[in-house]
Amino acid sequence: MTSAVPEVVDIDNESGSSAPRKRADARRNQKALLDAAAAAFVESGVDVPVRDIAAKAGVGIGTIYRHFPTRADLIVAVYRHQVEACAEAGPTLLAHSDTPHAALGQWINLFVDFLVTKHGLAEALQSGDPTFETLHAYFLDRLVPVCAQLLDAAAAAGEIRPDMDPYELLRGVGNLCIGAGNTPRYNARRMVDLLIAGLRHR
Repeated sequence: MTSAVPEVVDIDNESGSSAPRKRADARRNQKALLDAAAAAFVESGVDVPVRDIAAKAGVGIGTIYRHFPTRADLIVAVYRHQVEACAEAGPTLLAHSDTPHAALGQWINLFVDFLVTKHGLAEALQSGDPTFETLHAYFLDRLVPVCAQLLDAAAAAGEIRPDMDPYELLRGVGNLCIGAGNTPRYNARRMVDLLIAGLRHR
């Protein structure tokens, strides 16, 4: 039995639609492409064939090269896409969770998911390619303020101690996640859950 081939769509295909619809379709298609690339990087490394990413995303190879002429361009876009998704989730979780501490815990879980993708890109990000030089600062600029907002809300609600530094927390979570995929007996997410639970007032 042969597997079904995903329908190929073109990010730039705008025929027969209004301008807002075209822009919305383009954003959705690009998100699908970047999500597919992130998953492929985690599964197979950053040298995964572009045709595999295109098949996962349901786009043509030409579409990928039009938007991301080099592999480095695609890696940067994936990294920024993951950071943005994590950053945008913070206020949403805070608005819809039962408590600020619950929102913090859910957001930290998303951050752990992001770190899995980041570790999949680690070799490329540490390669010395100047394309990647600004990514660490971008990561801090976007995520540290979101973490601070969640910590402040939980502290104001009396749920956690008020002296937690958001950078230290993110750094600590990152350290707990290092090497998680290489040691079957080590459950990084459980350790992170214990860390977040330990922030609570007793």
